Amino acid sequence: MLLALAGVTGVGKSFFVEKIVNHLNFEKVNTIRTRKVRKGENPKYFMSEEELDNLYKEGKIAYKFKVFGGEYGYLKDEIFSDNNMIFEMHYTTIYDWKKIRPDIKTIYIMPTDLEMAKEQTKKRGLDEEKEIERLKEIDEHYNRITTDENLRNQFDYIFYNNYDEESVQKLIDLVLKLIS
Repeated sequence: MLLALAGVTGVGKSFFVEKIVNHLNFEKVNTIRTRKVRKGENPKYFMSEEELDNLYKEGKIAYKFKVFGGEYGYLKDEIFSDNNMIFEMHYTTIYDWKKIRPDIKTIYIMPTDLEMAKEQTKKRGLDEEKEIERLKEIDEHYNRITTDENLRNQFDYIFYNNYDEESVQKLIDLVLKLIS
């Protein structure tokens, strides 16, 4: 199964991916990025746009797109694996993913408190310009997902994060239902 988590910046996508990997034996799809490596990130999946383009030309990339001033890509070997795989998906790419893998399962994570998502974003240590950009994007993204019923209906599940252990358990239970 290929499982994608989407949601505003700071809603806990990376956190939940790690929980699902650790508790449910999923493998993480590695996102190739062309942006600068942040503190604590593995530089293995960071490369130049030229290197990513070459992988795409070689037929090794299932999907690539641009967002936040960088280019991102996903390896075919991981996207079409028979293993249970999980990754974070930018919400605007949902329509493309439904074409690439019609059987993909998607969970959109909504913050019960939008200010919590903003606080989590501020803890990332982004430079001031990038932080302002991301906080603005949170409001734009949240407004779009709450008002665009067609977009919201593209996701298989809407999950609400209370930023607590109960939310972790509820999401794990939901994923358990998906794989059973």
